Amino acid sequence: MAHDMNMPTHPVVGPLKAETSGFHFYYGDHHALRNIDMPVGDKKVTAIIGPSGCGKSTLLRSFNRMHDLYPGNRYEGEIRLYPDNVNIIERGVDPIEVRMRIGMVFQKPNPFPKSIFENVAYGLRVRGEKRRSVIEEKVEEALRGAALWDEVKDRLDSLATNLSGGQQQRLCIARALAADPELLLFDEPTSALDPIATAGIEELIGQIKHRVTILIVTHNMQQAARVSDFTAFMYMGELVEFSPTEELFVKPKKQQTEDYITGRFG
Repeated sequence: MAHDMNMPTHPVVGPLKAETSGFHFYYGDHHALRNIDMPVGDKKVTAIIGPSGCGKSTLLRSFNRMHDLYPGNRYEGEIRLYPDNVNIIERGVDPIEVRMRIGMVFQKPNPFPKSIFENVAYGLRVRGEKRRSVIEEKVEEALRGAALWDEVKDRLDSLATNLSGGQQQRLCIARALAADPELLLFDEPTSALDPIATAGIEELIGQIKHRVTILIVTHNMQQAARVSDFTAFMYMGELVEFSPTEELFVKPKKQQTEDYITGRFG
């Protein structure tokens, strides 16, 4: 991918890391997402909220071409990634390369059945890094970045699956961070966790956003209000409203948004 260092800016958001324009998505004949235009601010946290089945996760997974893994799915329009201004859903763009630049953390922690160390080192090894000293340094850096180092530094060789749920989720974040992603996708990352582990992940998002752009899908509006700079409200496959988070929750522009955040539906 050619790097033309042109980071466009958006009047509300400022410098952009990514944006969708005229984006549609189909599961076979089902038109799941319609005409989505959404900016993603560089080194900002953007939350996507909306009722179940509104297309939040479908949109999120389009950013790292997860839908390519199943036949019959198709994209239309653009998802641009900056600064090189590449449309990542264009034919000819390698989804593996896209996934190297855009990491993902899922709803349920999914550590590999390997040691803590090897979980974090995985992406580096996939990229062909062989130098043990580099791998060790990156693993420590990623575990520190995910606020997990002090808890696991004496048992890096033990199985990752022995960690608690909250620790496993932070490990998955460390695994994603180790690959130096430009954009990190979180798909309801705390829905399987208790309130204390949830608070830990939210605090972590606040700590890492200065180094990586974050896009988070959450069904928890309070969480969106706490962690994000911008919020997108989706309903029935469409983007209803996009605003700075405080503005969206305090004075939404659309009646539909207000109805949702005040609990009239959803």
